[in-house]
Amino acid sequence: MEQQKRAILYHYTDFQALDGILRCAQLRVNNVLNMNDSAEMRHFMNRLCSAIVDRLEQGGRPDQAQQIKLLFQQELRKEYSAFAACFSFHRDDAAQWERYGNRGRGVCIAFRREYLQRIAQGALSLQAVFYRNDMAGHPMVDVFCALTQGGAELSAQDPAVKRALRDAWACSVSFKHPSFSTEYEMRLVVSPFETEHFDVRPCYHITKERIKKYYPLDLRAMCGEIGIGMEDLVTEVMIGPDSTQSVSIFQDYLRDNGLHALAGRVSLSDCPLRGVVN
Repeated sequence: MEQQKRAILYHYTDFQALDGILRCAQLRVNNVLNMNDSAEMRHFMNRLCSAIVDRLEQGGRPDQAQQIKLLFQQELRKEYSAFAACFSFHRDDAAQWERYGNRGRGVCIAFRREYLQRIAQGALSLQAVFYRNDMAGHPMVDVFCALTQGGAELSAQDPAVKRALRDAWACSVSFKHPSFSTEYEMRLVVSPFETEHFDVRPCYHITKERIKKYYPLDLRAMCGEIGIGMEDLVTEVMIGPDSTQSVSIFQDYLRDNGLHALAGRVSLSDCPLRGVVN
């Protein structure tokens, strides 16, 4: 039963984004720094640094601990962009509807995890988000402690150190504060270091207040590469608990856009979120 629950990933969104995903077969990976958890990458790096320093100091190596502090201080002056699309293992979840599903007035699109994993090639990866503040047991602690062996001074220009820092930043993309652990999330990620090798041109969404950068993934082409169609990838579309959307009109929309099988997989949320006063 638990394995079956993990087979489907749910993307909560609004109807405009749904049109982009289903009619245009385009999934946006957005800049993590623009998401509501924008500080998590730096939070991860700070906590990782603390865990490395603690281990080195407890091991009687204060000089190496100081080197690590300086190394991370320099690194945290930089700003890296990472891009991601977010999914949850939770189906019809009240918190997901409120945070990401236009306060229950949007939709939830169910994706088959196996196929998302297969289309996540090259610079793309499907990563489980981990939620913890204590980094003492994180494998990157071992990596950095090993770099301090031998007594040589750490240099940010050393290839091994640069690689370790890159790997640490990549891990940070799939980190969130433990208070978000109930979201039970996975992310389709373009790492902050791989965009130069990513064969997708960036696009920009212009609002009255700012410019946002994103990468549009061609789902139809990506599905074609692994021999499936969009209706194999998407298993269900659920209308939100506070939505006024007509089911029959929504099904007409799907059929008129060539998604005949998906029209038979439309469902209504059972979540008791209706009537929330905003």
